[in-house]
Amino acid sequence: MLKSMLTKETVVVEDTCDTWQNAVLKAGELLKNTGAIEESYITAMAESVEKNGPYMVIAPGIALLHARPEDGVNEACMSLQVLKNGVSFGHKERDPVTLAFAFGAVDAKLHLQALQQLMELFNDEERLTKLKNCENVEEALVLLNE
Repeated sequence: MLKSMLTKETVVVEDTCDTWQNAVLKAGELLKNTGAIEESYITAMAESVEKNGPYMVIAPGIALLHARPEDGVNEACMSLQVLKNGVSFGHKERDPVTLAFAFGAVDAKLHLQALQQLMELFNDEERLTKLKNCENVEEALVLLNE
């Protein structure tokens, strides 16, 4: 499932992103450009961080950006930004974020399948470290598809 969601169109390697707001915007735009989400979903992700704080920073250096399906998800989707310089979301222990995944689900079953595969990636320390340090999209895609 991750292989079909994380593609050349939905993965970027950035060294110029400077705020969490820009990270959310870019991650959302990657999904919007594929037609998977509406603009309202990007707004909902940003509002969720503003309202609830940095709870989306789920592990050291990793954010899982999301909102509710009814906020504008057209199909199950995921994007990844590799943030070379890291971005602060305001989490005391887990900042800076260097991997920002954006995720949209249309139902609970698909949601759980995608998250399970993502957790397998998060548990592979070596692959995760390489992903955080990759230099380009092609290198990131190789690591994601291992």
